Amino acid sequence: MRSCSAFRWFISLLFFFFPPCVLSYRPQWMLQRVPVVLPESTEPGPAPHFLAQARLNVTSPCDPYCHRVAPKPSYWDLQSLLAYETLHSNGKLTETAIKIYGYSPSSTRSTAYSSGSPAKSERSHVRRKRQIFGHDGRFRIAGQDFLLKFPFAVAVKLSTGCSGTLVGDRHVLTAAHCVHDGKNYVKGAQKLRVGFLRSKQRDSQASPLYLHFNNTKGRFGSYDPPRNEKMKFQWIRAKRTHVPKGWIKGNANDIGMDYDYALLELKKPHKRRHMKLGVSPPAQRLPGHRVHFSGYDNDRPGQLVYRFCRAGEETADLLYQHCDAQPGASGSGVYARMWDGRRRRWERKVIGVFSGHQWVERQGASQDFNVAVRITPLKYAQICYWIKGNFVDCREG
Repeated sequence: MRSCSAFRWFISLLFFFFPPCVLSYRPQWMLQRVPVVLPESTEPGPAPHFLAQARLNVTSPCDPYCHRVAPKPSYWDLQSLLAYETLHSNGKLTETAIKIYGYSPSSTRSTAYSSGSPAKSERSHVRRKRQIFGHDGRFRIAGQDFLLKFPFAVAVKLSTGCSGTLVGDRHVLTAAHCVHDGKNYVKGAQKLRVGFLRSKQRDSQASPLYLHFNNTKGRFGSYDPPRNEKMKFQWIRAKRTHVPKGWIKGNANDIGMDYDYALLELKKPHKRRHMKLGVSPPAQRLPGHRVHFSGYDNDRPGQLVYRFCRAGEETADLLYQHCDAQPGASGSGVYARMWDGRRRRWERKVIGVFSGHQWVERQGASQDFNVAVRITPLKYAQICYWIKGNFVDCREG
């Protein structure tokens, strides 16, 4: 019995560290032509007011069904929703109108809806907000050999308390509510800083990744970080912050939740490897139907926390799941690892932005979700243009 248990433990380790490599089936990135989102005009905006407190949780009366049956935005609606504001480090604000080319609203949205799970989410009559669903399945990442290397090194911390993901040489993808509450920019947004975890001193000994496997429950648990390593944040100021009008027009209490993403441009390159963007595939096509993300949860200060879980319901713009998370993880890049047939290698790509915990109460019953904003073809085109500065490098997602 002990040998069988040890064998199952060993197999679980293989699946944890090398999930796709031990499978004969290779889930692949399906490259597709994406629309073009181009700036049409930029004008000075009104003086911003940094009045709001950064909210690390989002709430909405709109559940998955509500989002699914909402009227589909027209071509002109989308141009208004994808228009954006840019907050500059000197405190000035600009507003940019955009034009969309090569896009058909009906064809793009129908694919996402047909692939989504039609099942209604489970309802709980427990009247409390939950960020941890059952057993806490989060892992603390410890050791310089992991914290300072890809893919964990792409996770960064924002001075407003959220997390973010490196998606360019000097660009960070995060949640819009980390810098703007839908009406005002939050306190600290003008002098927004991005923190990179670095070591205070070099250790002569390499540190392993500390995992604890619970044979009784058959899953991994938390582990203690090495005692001899001291880490600190090195901060870089943000030069520009782009926020789509879809968030500003709607904010978290409306359909604007579909646009809870923002891009930060740093004042200087971070000199780390970043993660590529990818158009969010249907949840059924994800390896093991799972999503992954790392962030700086508030209940574990100064520690990077990684988690993965099975994706649940989805709409054209949102992905619902029950990954364990606490405030502070908002803005983390949700990613998947699949085979890139053109480059003949496994590739991790960011396919969404973790928005946070959503608690909905309807007719006396409460529903709990953790919600991620999916990177649709239009959002890919917009974010990619913000990073590249041209549309030629943004045609395939």
